[in-house]
Amino acid sequence: MEKIFADSTNESIKRDLGGKDPSPPELLKKIKQLEVKLVQKEEKLLETDLLYKHISRLTDRIHAMAENRKQDTLQLAKRTNELQKMIKDRTQKMMALIAELSMKQALAIKLQQEMRDKEQLLMTVSSRIDQGLPPPKETENEWLKTLRNEKMRKDAAEARAKQAAEEERAAVPGYVHTTAEQRPSAYIPDDEYSLPLPRPYGALAPFKPSDRGSNMRHFRKPLVKPIEI
Repeated sequence: MEKIFADSTNESIKRDLGGKDPSPPELLKKIKQLEVKLVQKEEKLLETDLLYKHISRLTDRIHAMAENRKQDTLQLAKRTNELQKMIKDRTQKMMALIAELSMKQALAIKLQQEMRDKEQLLMTVSSRIDQGLPPPKETENEWLKTLRNEKMRKDAAEARAKQAAEEERAAVPGYVHTTAEQRPSAYIPDDEYSLPLPRPYGALAPFKPSDRGSNMRHFRKPLVKPIEI
């Protein structure tokens, strides 16, 4: 079967196709028509290429504008955040000032009330003094309180001065801080062969007995019996 169909000389397998071959003038005409169509296609392709380039330039320009606008938007957002932060800080400061003003107003009202009370007390005291009566008990208590406050301030000032003196002494080289009672560390000789200058005791300092404790009250002093001979 393969040999039969592969044999080109076999007339039984041939089949004529209809139509006719174009003549050379017809072929030239057809070629010219195809060349015209090719030129038209090339012109259209060139026009499309130019349009593509123009659109690409416009697209690049729009993209650059969008990037610039993006930077502007970012800067605007940063500036907006800064302004919002400034507004928030100013609002907090304003609220703090309003609160402080309210406290000052309350203090002013309190001081005005105290001033009126003091004026009323002064009028009462003046009236009692004019009548030969002693001042009220509240005035005496206030005076005692004032004296007590002055004494406390004086004691505090003395304590500060004492502390400052202690600090000055502590700054001296060789100073030893101690809370023990100061004891003499030298004596003045009284013999006729020595000068009356302080002489340190050294290692044989005199002994100082300690104070008697509270339990000594339970012990009786011994009675010395006379010796009989």
